Amino acid sequence: MAYDVIVLGSGPGGYPAAIRASQLGKKVAIIEKESLGGVCLNWGCIPTKALLKSAQVFEYAKHAADYGINISNPTANFEGVIKRSRGVADKMSKGVQFLMKKNKIDVIMGFGKLTAPGKIEITAADGTKQIQEAKNIIIATGGRARQLPTMPINDEKIIGYRKAMVLATQPKSMIVCGSGAIGSEFAYFYNTLGTKVTIVEYMPRIVPVEDEDISKELEKQFKKQGITVMTNSEVLSVDTSGAGVKAKIKTPTGEIVLEADIVLSAVGVVANIENIGLETVGIKTEKGKIIVDAHGQTSVPGIYAIGDCTPGQALAHVASKEGINAAEHLSGHHPEPIDYNNIPGCTYCSPEIASVGYTEKAAKDAGYEIKVGKFPYMASGKASAAGATEGFVKVIYDAKYGEFLGCHMIGMNVTENIAEAVAARKLETTSHEILNAVHPHPTMSEGLKEATAVAYGEAIDV
Repeated sequence: MAYDVIVLGSGPGGYPAAIRASQLGKKVAIIEKESLGGVCLNWGCIPTKALLKSAQVFEYAKHAADYGINISNPTANFEGVIKRSRGVADKMSKGVQFLMKKNKIDVIMGFGKLTAPGKIEITAADGTKQIQEAKNIIIATGGRARQLPTMPINDEKIIGYRKAMVLATQPKSMIVCGSGAIGSEFAYFYNTLGTKVTIVEYMPRIVPVEDEDISKELEKQFKKQGITVMTNSEVLSVDTSGAGVKAKIKTPTGEIVLEADIVLSAVGVVANIENIGLETVGIKTEKGKIIVDAHGQTSVPGIYAIGDCTPGQALAHVASKEGINAAEHLSGHHPEPIDYNNIPGCTYCSPEIASVGYTEKAAKDAGYEIKVGKFPYMASGKASAAGATEGFVKVIYDAKYGEFLGCHMIGMNVTENIAEAVAARKLETTSHEILNAVHPHPTMSEGLKEATAVAYGEAIDV
């Protein structure tokens, strides 16, 4: 049976692409080798947020007396926390199954490989093969944990994010290598549940893609929580021969050996592009990613690629939008290309981090004369009432025209509040509109207006 569109991979890029193509009247199939929803729903975004929520609830329970509530000696049931997370993931994956049926999309389970333009060979788990044809193919094969030669993941003593989500027993101590979103989230989760955590970061500061002020604040909060933070450091080797691990670490002051039960390698993501037939059909790649144009088209007509297997940001919401755009483009529509400088980034440790647009350094490097405003949550009535006064909102505007260049937040629920800055920047909103849009009080969201007032010397509450 010939399809109009076959999507290879059912993650947060693949399944929205399939649904959008179906909405536009195409006959669609989706190929998945493991579980519908891909890494995001099964092993990434969703189950990690469930783990982090459990950690946050435990934290509340431990500090209940601060809110006038008496709870004696709360303890964390590690197995129960893991079980809840898996239940949330399973429920979401079943939701994608329902969406496939609702949108009349054929789901073919197996490993897909391009054999010619418009042809995919699918190998099922039992080894049986079938060939399917389509006018258009969307490659959405995603990514996996990057492995360093100094830390080969064995899922026992050196683990990746997948294993970190389903450990049978809670380790007493853990070394987290890498402090991006994955490393920081797991460091917070395990530390909150009582594991002694050490973060080892190669760069001069943790969460290195964020604005420098955000990095400083998160390091301060992590240290306050009892996490050891080592920057400008790298793991040279890991000895797994004993009961736990001995990691040789190069630090600015010399080499040291750290002992722990387990090492979590969180050093980024690598694209899943091997053995899927790219060379066979002549699809161009560079630096381990599939090269695409502004519409997601590869070097071969009729074949698109989206998400983590392409050079853009490795984020679920980026993949979703790329997938929708690809489905619309192959259907003859003219979707607006994505503005990759207006993509929000979120890290769900506590305090949370959310940011969009230029950092202060990037704005200066781009030649802007800027106005910067910072509103500390210590001055927020809602933050005080919530008992969450850590962090701040930082805004960056172009001094000449008031263009909204960037927004950086660290604090409670900031991942929910960043969308206002994204929408404002999309609408080419200036500081004037932000200042004059009446924000509700008391909320954490008014921090954006307050920070803008600081930038323009009009602050009332700080």
